[in-house]
Formats: sequence, structure tokens, C-alpha cells
Amino acid sequence: QGSVDCPNLEFKYGDADGHSAELAELYSYTEEPELSTNRRCFEEDFHAQVQGRRWLELDEAQQKVYVMHLLDGLEVVNRDKRLRVARAILYLAQGVFGDCDNEGDVLHWSRHNSFLLYRLGTFTAFLELLNMEIDNSQACSSALRKPAISLADSTELRVLLSVMYLMVENIRVEQEADPPEWKTCRETFRMELSFPVHTEEPFALLLFTMVTKFCSGHAPHFPMKKVLLLLWKVLLFTLGGFEALQAMKVQKREELGLPPLPEDSIQVMRSMRAASPPTYSIELMEQQQQKRGHRSRRPLVKQDSLDIYNERDPFKSDEAGVDEEENDDVDSGIEGELDLMERDAIIPVMPAQRPPIERVSFPKGLPWAPKVRQKDIEHFLEASRNKFIGFTLGQDTETLIGLPRPIHESVKTLKQHKYVSISDVQIKNEEELEKCPMSLGEEEVQETPCEILYRAMLYNLPQYMIALLKILLAAAPTSKAKTDSINILADVLPEEMPITVLQSMKLGIDVNRHKEIIVKSISALLLLLLKHFKLNHIYQFEYVSQHLVFANCIPLILKFFNQNIMSYITAKNSISVLDYPHCTVYDLPELTAESLEAGDNNQFCWRNLFSCINLLRILNKLTKWKHSRTMMLVVFKSAPILKRALKVKQAMMQLYVLKLLKIQTKYLGRQWRKSNMKTMSAIYQKVRHRMNDDWAYGNDIDARPWDFQAEECTLRANIEAFNSRRYDKPQDSEFAPVDNCLQSVLGQRLELPEDFHYSYELWLEREVFSQPIRWEELLHCQ
Repeated sequence: QGSVDCPNLEFKYGDADGHSAELAELYSYTEEPELSTNRRCFEEDFHAQVQGRRWLELDEAQQKVYVMHLLDGLEVVNRDKRLRVARAILYLAQGVFGDCDNEGDVLHWSRHNSFLLYRLGTFTAFLELLNMEIDNSQACSSALRKPAISLADSTELRVLLSVMYLMVENIRVEQEADPPEWKTCRETFRMELSFPVHTEEPFALLLFTMVTKFCSGHAPHFPMKKVLLLLWKVLLFTLGGFEALQAMKVQKREELGLPPLPEDSIQVMRSMRAASPPTYSIELMEQQQQKRGHRSRRPLVKQDSLDIYNERDPFKSDEAGVDEEENDDVDSGIEGELDLMERDAIIPVMPAQRPPIERVSFPKGLPWAPKVRQKDIEHFLEASRNKFIGFTLGQDTETLIGLPRPIHESVKTLKQHKYVSISDVQIKNEEELEKCPMSLGEEEVQETPCEILYRAMLYNLPQYMIALLKILLAAAPTSKAKTDSINILADVLPEEMPITVLQSMKLGIDVNRHKEIIVKSISALLLLLLKHFKLNHIYQFEYVSQHLVFANCIPLILKFFNQNIMSYITAKNSISVLDYPHCTVYDLPELTAESLEAGDNNQFCWRNLFSCINLLRILNKLTKWKHSRTMMLVVFKSAPILKRALKVKQAMMQLYVLKLLKIQTKYLGRQWRKSNMKTMSAIYQKVRHRMNDDWAYGNDIDARPWDFQAEECTLRANIEAFNSRRYDKPQDSEFAPVDNCLQSVLGQRLELPEDFHYSYELWLEREVFSQPIRWEELLHCQ
């Protein structure tokens, strides 16, 4: 169990971890012997071509000549020779570590070589090889026949994906000392990945296709961790990270003529301080003694700080007189949906004496400017007019005749804080386009990387979301091993299973680390997609959100958090001496069971805290302003699970947990609010205020239970109307005459685009061969 007295976590949230940490996570510890294989392949070829010199001693022209020689070697038919050349190129991308003395040199040469390789067309060459490997039916069938898949089944794919990942990651990361030609290179590469030239689809779509193929069971040997890491970094590179997103948001508001944002949310969050988690209270012991003595209704007990430890174990439903949301049978909650969760106790071992309570000093004033929606002003005026005049004026927010002076003041204050989001403008425009398609004409759609990606993903988007969530479920630490779940360990398990205890411990750490990295990449890429689609168009965001909800994303994230979250965040599933680039330049010390158990000295695991925050942000995005989905949080008993997550003393994580508790407070009942007043206070202090938002008392007009089903159906209808209007454009006007003659239709010559011959095989595979023929429908047509 995690320590009760958790220290403040010095965690800086960002797009990704440090550069060397992100490169290290590409390799599993089982792959470590392959580093020397790559070096051997390079040196054998290099010394045959360049006599008596090292790579670092060549000038740029000579380096180019040698790289061109390697690229020619990729054209050979022999598969083994091609693999040896690909390994030599991978060694260059890994920073020719055999010639380097320290980690800094390895990272420097890795970046230098990545830019050099990109300028000579290596990425395009590897993209062709990757397409060949994906379509390699021999590798797929041999993997399907094997009882256990290991590293050896994905050797070629791992080499190709590693080179592509190193190039994307090294070119993506900007450094002050970068020469101007590198900056030009970076922009060209970004454009190349965002706006495909020969094929009709962006590179990210190929990786999404790999994910669905893996999940469907047709290609169990795909190295999923590398695919997901590369997919995440490609999206981060082409769409932009969180700061770029904030700048785009500011610019878009300017273009739409909206007032600037009240504050920069990234900066506000960085300056927030964490609330102190609770200490183990005396009251809890008294409460337990009381329960042992008699089963009377418990008195209202005083809470410590954020009152988490006054929450009893949510899985024991035999006590009477407990919080309303814990009264019901938990088995009807997430268990029914996802076979939820090992039942771990949440009360830690009691320390010998009570530690001193840390005083929490909150800053004066609230961190966020309050916001008011147009809808809130309308609701307020509707209620006031009904009360004082006896009739309403619909959506009129200007006429205040007949209303008393205090109401005038209130409306003035509400209007001062009125916030119109980009989404509101987009919804309004969409309604107008639906009403008057003829008079308003064609909508001008900007060809942004995000728009191109959405258009490419649109028709298979439900499969992509289901596949990502399947892998996330398999990688979650709370998942039980099931026979029907997918095997995500194909690219971490060695050919020969461990014999000694030490080898087993090392493999255990490797497997846990592997799962953590998969969770990190999926959580980051889902959050990126949701945020970018929301900015690009609200209905694109809603389409992705709805498919995530339909695929049980909400109970899945709650299942993930139903573990000892402190021990997950402080987990030490890494062996720093085996991490790249450290292991390439230093001799490895002898590993012992003790040194593996001790782990590193870090206060917390960056990737796990990053994953937790991302998953909470995704949950917030899915449930915000959606009463039906908020009810899912209530039905799945999320309150005790979320309250335990408040133990983590990190401001950003606490903020997103409190937001999730805030939206469901009105449904949890008076008893819950009475016994959780410290949490209520924390919500007031940390979460943005919405004026006249009745979150704490449940008198909200929007919270009527009978509207839930209708809300989701209306949203779905709006999304379908948007998708069909913008993306299902007919070739001719709907009023053009229709040719019903089969002979003349088949005899027409179709104008195909110039680049069709590059991608027709892919089109045939996706649109014709992989689509099932519904013979019964054909018979009905007869």
C-alpha cells in the first residue's frame, strides 16, 4: 500500500517526457542484445566500404555517399540481406554508440543522423518496406499457427518501426542550437506526414490500420507498443502539442471575432498547489470499534483534509446506514460491464503514531475566472420572469421591464462573465447550414492536418476506437488474464523463457513496464485526438466521443483507477542501467535480485502519473455537459474510486478528479454531501465556478432524468447530419437526372485521379476484398 503521508510530487506535465526517456521506452529490455547485432551489421558493411576510418571522422558529403549505398542495399530481393542493411541504418539512427564516450554524444549523433537520413529519402524507403511487411501473409499465417509468439516473429517490423520512430522523435523535438536547414527539414517532414502526396491517406491512418488488424487477430505478431508509440508521436508532430493547441485556440477565437480567453489554462494549472491528502484519523478507529459493537447508524464524523479515509471499503455492502451511493449492490455496476476489478482493500496499515497534520494554505482569490453560458442567462431570466411577471419571453435576454433592481444587477454580472465557446459558434453555423443549404451555398472547409486525418478516419473510426480500448483493457494493471483477451506481449517475450529467478524478475519488470508504456501512448493519443477534433469541429469531437462511450470507455477508465493508485504512480518498473542510451556506452554492472527490487530512486514514475492525468482528462471530456454520461459515473459507483485518487498530491491530477466529482454531486444525495464536506470545499477552491450552476444541490433544470435517452439520440442525429452534409457529397446535384440503364452506366468512362495507380491495390484491399458480401441482401433485391 502507498504511504499515507504522500509528499508533494514535483511533476511537470507536458506533451511527452524528456527526450532520452522517450527514446529509452521504445526498446524492451529483452531487445537489448539486438543493439550489438545492429552495430555488427553496420561495422561489417562500413569497414568494407570505408577503410580505416570511423563514421564520426567522415565529412557530410562522405556520410551521404555511404547512406546512399545503404539505401541501394534495401532494394535487394533477398530478405536477410535487406534486414542486415535495415539494421545498419537503425544503428545510424541509434547514434553510432560504438564510437561515442557518453550518453550526450549518442543523443547528439542520433539527431544528426536522423536529419541526414530523412534528407536522403530514408523515411519513404522504409514506408514502402513497412507496407510490404504489413501485407506479408506468410509472416501472419506462421504467427497464427504458433502456440506462443515471441520477439523473433516481429524482427523485421521492429527494425522498420524503430528507425521510423527515431526519425520522427528526433526531428520533432526542437532545440535552440538547431541549424536553419534542420528547421526547414522539420517543417517539410511535418507537411509530408500531414498532407500525403502519392497515397490518399496520411501516415497515421496506416498505423491505425495496423492496430485494427492486430486486434482482429489477423496479425498477432505486430509489435503493438512500437506501433502505438509511433502513432502517438506522429499525431503529436503533425497536429501539434498542448501549447500549440492553446495558440491555435487563441487564433481561432480571434478569427471568429470572439473575446480572448479569460486565462491561459496551462499556466493556471502549473501555478496551482496540491491539497494535502489526509492523515490516518483517530475517528476512523473509533468508527470501526463502533461498528463492531453495534450496527447503529453512524454519527457524522469529522474529516481530515480531503476525507478520503472516512470512505469505507466500497466493496463491502453489508453495513447499514452508509452513504447512499454505496448502499446498492456493487455487482450491478462496472462488474457487469467489464468483469471489474480485483478487490483490494483501501485502508492502509496504521502507523504507530499520528503524524502532524500539514496545514494547507490556499492562495487568496480563486484560480479560475468564472464563466457563464448564454443558456444560463436565459434560464435565469425565465425563472425570474415566471416569478415576478408570470410569463416568459423565450430567448430574449435584453428586455428587463417589470423585473426588480437586484435582478437587473444579477443579469449585468452574468453578462460580464458570459463566455461563448468556439463550439457554440460551430453548432450555430451548422444549424444555419442545415436550414438553408441553397441560400448559404458550399461551406469553406480549411484543409488542416486535423481535417485531413478526420476525413481519412471517418468510415472506420468506430473500429479504431474499439481496437484502442481493447488494447488499453489488456494493458490495464487491474485486468485479469482471460483466454479471449488479446496478447499484447508479442514484442516483449523472448524465444526462450527465463530459467533463473533473476531472469524471471527481469522479465516481470519488463512486462509491467511494457504495459505501462502502452497505457501511456494510448491515453496520450486519445486525448490529443479529442482535443484537436474539438477545436477543428465540435461534431468531429462528438463523433469520436460517442464511439468511445459506446465501446465502454467510461467503465474501463474507472476500472483502471480502481487499484491502489499511489502504488501505481510510485511503481519502479524500470532498470535504469539497461535503459537506452546508458546501456550502449557503459559496462553493465552485475544485476542481482536486490538491485532489481530496489529500483531507481525516483519519487514517482513519470509515465504512470502522465497516464493517470490523461485518462482523467479523457473522462472529463466525455462527460462534460452530458447528463446521461454523468449518470454512468453515478451508476458505476465512481465517487469512492475517484476520492481515493485524491491521495496523489499533485495539483493537476486532483483538479480533474474534483471536476469529475463536481458534475455528479447533485445525483449523490444529501447524506453523501454531508459526510464529504471537505471534498465539497476543495471543489469550491479549485474548480472553475459557473455562476448560478446548482451543482451542489441538484435543483438544476437540465438534470431531469427522463431527458437522458433523448439527449444522446439528438446528438447522434446532429453528428450524422454533419458527417453526411460535409463528407457524403454526391458527384452531381441532387436534382440531376438519374441514369437507370445498366448498360449505359457500365459503359461510362470514369475520370480517375492521376495518383490512383499508386494506391489502387490498397483501395481494392480495403474497399472490396475486406468487405463481406451480403448474399442474402442480393437475393432480396431479386
